[in-house]
Amino acid sequence: MEKRRPYRIKTISELHRLRGLPMPEHPLISVINIEDIIRVDENANHFVLDFYSISIKRTQGVKYKYGQQDYDFDEGVMFFMAPNQVMGLNIGAGLAAPSGWILLIHPDFLWNTALASGIKKYDFFDYSVNEALFLSQKEEDILNNIVKNIQQEYHSNIDKFSKQIIISQIESLLNYSERFYHRQFITREKANDEILDQLDKILTDRFNSSDLICTGLPKVQSICETMNISVSYLSRVLKLLTGQSTQQFIHEKLIAKAKEKLSTTNLAISEIAYELGFAHPQSFSKLFKTKTNLSPLEFRQTFN
Repeated sequence: MEKRRPYRIKTISELHRLRGLPMPEHPLISVINIEDIIRVDENANHFVLDFYSISIKRTQGVKYKYGQQDYDFDEGVMFFMAPNQVMGLNIGAGLAAPSGWILLIHPDFLWNTALASGIKKYDFFDYSVNEALFLSQKEEDILNNIVKNIQQEYHSNIDKFSKQIIISQIESLLNYSERFYHRQFITREKANDEILDQLDKILTDRFNSSDLICTGLPKVQSICETMNISVSYLSRVLKLLTGQSTQQFIHEKLIAKAKEKLSTTNLAISEIAYELGFAHPQSFSKLFKTKTNLSPLEFRQTFN
């Protein structure tokens, strides 16, 4: 059976029409109550938006998991979608209808404001669905109040102050979300340790295999695909746990393996470089010296 392509929605008004909602009061920003959404055929349940979507969704009777753990902040789950990402609004059979809200922001609304470029610093827009933000009731109340302020502002008569007031509210929403994500990283210590253990095992297996001669050095994107985790999320976990970027962590494992080969085998430097995935031995020698202040040959000679 051919997989259907997601339906592309270019405007907020189009999304309102698709979901049987009244036309938005502002063409570039809107808050939708999830319980007001009318379900349509399955063809329109997954779509690509040309605008930002920030939402809190609640479904009673459903246990959420983060990694392999039940999550203890289950009052609300928050999702962030940037333009050109796939969004879904499916309700499973036999489950209570979800509630919550969706804030839609067209990039044109941010034009000529600092947030137009500043929104890109919030890396949670690049997280995948299984990396959503789980909120306590207190945290959810804070965000709900901000969204109510946004609604009230665009419900009022629009004047020259309206846009900047709404922009400041959006910034508050994003900054609080950043704070709550940081809390989640700290409170999910066990799940984060599992991510670190999984990464360590993947890198150990790759550096112990002979495939690197053909495949080359492990790539961050490839590793994240293997782990079913986004690049930005893995980077943030590693920064919290190790203070390193993902690339730095890979290099640390690589140098450890190089030291093992240099100290326990008689392989030539070039052979070790190729076995570790380098296309050119000079690149290996340069990286090794950068990380250890010794060339591979100098390091080997310390064992003689």
